[in-house]
Amino acid sequence: MLIESRPATDPEIAALVVAQQRELREADGGLDGQATITHDDIRYLAVVDGGRAVACGGLQALDAETGELKRMYVRPAYRGRGIARQLLAALEELAFRHGHTNVCLETGTYLPAAIGLYRSCGYRPVPVYGEYVDNPYSVCFAKRLPVAA
Repeated sequence: MLIESRPATDPEIAALVVAQQRELREADGGLDGQATITHDDIRYLAVVDGGRAVACGGLQALDAETGELKRMYVRPAYRGRGIARQLLAALEELAFRHGHTNVCLETGTYLPAAIGLYRSCGYRPVPVYGEYVDNPYSVCFAKRLPVAA
């Protein structure tokens, strides 16, 4: 599998984001307070298998030091293969290359697998921030990136 940069306008990225949002709506059971805010300045990475994007994730700069992970998604048929962990590492490298020293993210309390992945990759809980403050189902995590030697 290959991990490559894709523009936000890429049709395969758009299809993965739509699938992610649909799955989130099913997982959250129609919880109040859920909102999808789209951002034009997200840098996307896609995991490609056999010429098809099977997973995606994005990075959005919050400020010079902090990048926020967005839209992490792996197609169901590709789960359990370590793809999300590889994609997360690639997104952290992208953040590092763009000068970020911290990476943060938001996920839902109803997504235990995602929470488990982030915790196992060194992310620690932080107070809910930004657009997620009023969402009672949001949990946020952050990780300090290693400093270059």
